[in-house]
Amino acid sequence: MAAHPEAARPSVLARAARVVDVGLQACAAYGRADLGDRLAATKRRLADPAVHIVVAGEFKQGKSSLVNALLGANVCPVDDDVATAVPTYVRYGQQPRAELLLAGGTPGEQHAAGTPGEQHAAGTPGEQRAAGTPGEQRAAETPGEQPSGGAPGEPAGALAGEPRRQEIPLDQVRRYAVENRDPAPAERVIGVEVQLPRTMLANGMVVVDTPGVGGLGSAHAAASLGAVSLAQAVLFVTDASQELTRTELDFLRRARELCDTVVCVLTKIDFYPAWRRIRDINLRHLSGGLDVPVLAVSSALRARAVKANDARLNVESGFAELVQLVTRQVGENAADRLAAEAADEVTAVSEQIIGQFEAERAALADPAAAQAVIDQLNETKRRVESLRSAAAKWSQTLNDGIADLSADIDHDLRTRIRKITQEADDAIENIDPADVWAEMESWLQSRVSYEVLANYTMLRARATELSEQVAQHFREASGDMLHPVGVYNPAPVASQVRIESKIELEKMKAGKQAMVALRSAYGGAIMFTMLSSLAGIALGPLSIGIGLVMGRKGLRDEKKRQVAQRRAQAKNAMRRYCDEVNFVMGKDSRDTLRRIQRQLRDHYSALAEELTRSNAEALTAAAEAARRSQADREKRLRDLDAELARLRQLVKMAAEVVG
Repeated sequence: MAAHPEAARPSVLARAARVVDVGLQACAAYGRADLGDRLAATKRRLADPAVHIVVAGEFKQGKSSLVNALLGANVCPVDDDVATAVPTYVRYGQQPRAELLLAGGTPGEQHAAGTPGEQHAAGTPGEQRAAGTPGEQRAAETPGEQPSGGAPGEPAGALAGEPRRQEIPLDQVRRYAVENRDPAPAERVIGVEVQLPRTMLANGMVVVDTPGVGGLGSAHAAASLGAVSLAQAVLFVTDASQELTRTELDFLRRARELCDTVVCVLTKIDFYPAWRRIRDINLRHLSGGLDVPVLAVSSALRARAVKANDARLNVESGFAELVQLVTRQVGENAADRLAAEAADEVTAVSEQIIGQFEAERAALADPAAAQAVIDQLNETKRRVESLRSAAAKWSQTLNDGIADLSADIDHDLRTRIRKITQEADDAIENIDPADVWAEMESWLQSRVSYEVLANYTMLRARATELSEQVAQHFREASGDMLHPVGVYNPAPVASQVRIESKIELEKMKAGKQAMVALRSAYGGAIMFTMLSSLAGIALGPLSIGIGLVMGRKGLRDEKKRQVAQRRAQAKNAMRRYCDEVNFVMGKDSRDTLRRIQRQLRDHYSALAEELTRSNAEALTAAAEAARRSQADREKRLRDLDAELARLRQLVKMAAEVVG
């Protein structure tokens, strides 16, 4: 058995690249540099076909071991007493190497999307693209790469812009990727990227080992779901020690809503003899509408199979089916989709030039009908020019839609923050912050991360709907296919906000309590002694008892006062944190929507310019055709027929790219 039984690199991307090259040659030959720029952007996408596979799951379920076994290399740290702390991104490289990804930029500028590679609502860290420009970029925000921006662009946890890279020895990956292993460097580590010369990764695949989920409401879960929303596939890892928990099922349900391809991987089947029963129980849990397959694997058996080159043992490990799914169902499907998009671009460009030549040919073939052709082109000119005006329907739809969406997203975020504030207020009323403030801080950050992710999901869905509406209003004239809009994952931005609390959490020590009680007792005894003296009554030893009662009451009142003070301070700290999150995330949402508006505006404005130029050249050629002599017309007709045949052959080649 070969150490890496992955399928050979599919040729669909190579075929698509060849067709794009022919299209570029045609654009150069016909003097259409504007259409050539469009195809050049398509070729750049083909050169870096990032496909992101996120490995998620609870702590200590075998995620890192699964990644190591899948790739046949010990790249992700595995340890019994520590857990992965930052994402590890494994992608193709001609030579093995590792780099730290360090946070850079300023909050509000940097947007993480979960993995290095290209983001889709994401690219490779270090490679920045404007996420999601239709016609040029895929939707950003997969884990991985930053176009672009997180959870396919830049690794989760980064802020806007691309992270700074620092090369490290491969044997030091463990030192930075797990908890409690090394003091933090001067800059915050947001991920580790490893490059390996593996056939499986050669097509642009990026495998992401994420930190443990830690419950649906945890900050890790929010970051993982942000990465999932940008990925092409998710491998959810759970071991065979027990059936899926409610938390895991909730995470799978959310992941299934965000990503089309989700697989539940049951690990450690070599360690738990009852794994088949656990698998069957999990299948019953997932049969309620989730439609998530379950694959049972053993990372330990896979490692032994690779080392011994044992094909039988590899099949027994369960990895043969998993590798087939990853390389074919995920990798090849993503390649087919990207190749189809490239073929659509070549077809659209070719048809613009064909339309230009056909108009000229019609005028040449029938000089008597030349004026009708010119009139038709003038009408097309008026229609196309109307697309360039601010009053065009697509432009109005875009402007009004962005304004409405901005208001709705802001209102949704404020509503969610208000709900969190109310929940925190109610909780603080029933606790003493001195006892549970650390847990309260953790809950607050996790709760905010969860709601920020929900707000981000709403923004992405609504932005996609808006882009489709704009495309619908433009499509009749452009005939262009819509590409997904890029939306950055904002959860890492929220993670930069800190709870800056100035709360006096120290309770009264025994000595202070004694002093408070003594002061109250002494004051009470003096007061009652004076009153009894005025009344002519001698209290005697009774004054001591009165003093003790008064001392106890004074101590109790002082404790209540201090608890109330701590609660007020805790509420203020919580509100300051929520206000800061609302401020930062509101700015980030508005920036994202403005970016989407500019991308859609520039994309469709460029298309209108292309149509205008094509129509203008066709109009000029048709006008010249009426003035040509019979011999010139016949020669030009032969030339046009030859050029049209070549262009139609190019359209046919594009149609055959994906069969």
